[in-house]
Amino acid sequence: MSYRPLVTNVKLAERNDSTQLYQVVVKLKDGGECRLFYGPEGTKINRLQTTPCPVCRRDYYCNCMDKFIEEISSQVDLEELKAAEPAAK
Repeated sequence: MSYRPLVTNVKLAERNDSTQLYQVVVKLKDGGECRLFYGPEGTKINRLQTTPCPVCRRDYYCNCMDKFIEEISSQVDLEELKAAEPAAK
């Protein structure tokens, strides 16, 4: 069975409109959490160490979520998050 991440909750953690850098915390259906980094160079992902990795079951840092970055980021509407939380002045 292959892993299929399903996003259940998203929150805009940090934003910097001048440099176009955004951090979004994503909660997945399996209980895992990830942080997506949106920037001019592209999108990056880090798994938060709240639960073991759902792919390899390791309890420490791994790169398994890199394989699912497109699938996870496609479920996140960054423009909607930016509109819901205006930038601090």
